[in-house]
Amino acid sequence: MKIHARTLSNGLRLQAIEMPGTNVVTTLILAGAGSRYENIEIAGISHFLEHMFFKGAKKYTTPKAVAEAVDSFGGEFNAFTGKEYAGYYVKSGQENLTKAVDVLSDMLLHSRFDEKEIEKERGVILEEMAMYLDAPMYQISWDFEQLVFGDQPLGRDQIGTKELIKSVTQAQFQQYQKELYVPSNMVISVAGAVNEKSLDLLEEYFSFPDMEQGRDMKPFDWDLKTDKFKIRRKKTEQYHISLGVRAVAESDSQYPVLKVLATILGGNMSARMFQNVREEKGLCYSIRTQVDEFTDTGLMTTRAGVKLDDVLRAVEAIRFEYDQVVDKGITDAELKKAQNYLCGKVDLNTEDTEGVAHHFAKDELLYNKTEQFDDWKKRLRSVTKREVEDLSRQLLRPENFRFAGIGPEIDEDKLLSIIS
Repeated sequence: MKIHARTLSNGLRLQAIEMPGTNVVTTLILAGAGSRYENIEIAGISHFLEHMFFKGAKKYTTPKAVAEAVDSFGGEFNAFTGKEYAGYYVKSGQENLTKAVDVLSDMLLHSRFDEKEIEKERGVILEEMAMYLDAPMYQISWDFEQLVFGDQPLGRDQIGTKELIKSVTQAQFQQYQKELYVPSNMVISVAGAVNEKSLDLLEEYFSFPDMEQGRDMKPFDWDLKTDKFKIRRKKTEQYHISLGVRAVAESDSQYPVLKVLATILGGNMSARMFQNVREEKGLCYSIRTQVDEFTDTGLMTTRAGVKLDDVLRAVEAIRFEYDQVVDKGITDAELKKAQNYLCGKVDLNTEDTEGVAHHFAKDELLYNKTEQFDDWKKRLRSVTKREVEDLSRQLLRPENFRFAGIGPEIDEDKLLSIIS
């Protein structure tokens, strides 16, 4: 996999990643414009702005025109807003790369943020918020982040507040774009059936004026005190739980160790959580331990949907698996299996042009590097049994445990005794 890179005089970084054997190209734009750049007064503007980029610009003047432009060549397009960056992409056949770049450049450079479209989109986003509130499987992750990170940008969900959604103005969108959607704060990547000449195409279409970045990511307050648990009482047919800890950052040297530890605990169907909590005890349908990574911190959580009558038993069972790793360690076979699993997933990702573009663009945007997939696999392979056990003892301490739950009322005193 060959990477061609170019940094323009205005700071804009361009990438073209050659992937032999495919006729598909993903064109991806990443901007350091996630919810961590917001203060409480504008919480949610990053996500709302993402929607507005699809509402019409200079060449494709309406939402319908934008959609028809991509539909006309059978492309796929979408966008997303995370905590630390936002992304916009079009996936197309090689022969339609220029059209894909044309659509994206028009959106990013010339969006009008029409006031009528803003008014219509307020209702759309409020309905999106309602959808997440009605879907505990999604909401539980946001509740856990809010619990662990507290009242700071990293602890707020990206969709923001109703107040912002109902009141944000065209001028605020324009100002936010001016501050964050600047060349030095963006990476544009094409992956798939491309070559070095593809960089010329990107440079031709993304001719930003010289601008300076005007807003920084909000730092994480490590000393902020947070509660032990957060429960959202709701009438549900299944109780949704998340039990976990704050963990190391993606930039930390122990991050590969964290990935291996999470995989051993509950990263797949043969892992401890799935086999012992679901298969042996029959306490849940879905259960998984996963890692959420950020530039300066992270999370490791086990999330499950459990029977209403077995909530506390399920929490006890998850806590037991955490304690077992700390007290008795892991086996050589578990280490090898987890490494093989993670490296296999890396290999699968190398076949997806979208995944490849995202991997390299994110590395460049957040860390100013380009780590090859083989180098990441080497880091995973180098993790030792002792490192996993040491990290488990560092993280999985009673004082570190936090719990989020969504469902009917439970015995909170007993819950506290389990997780303390």
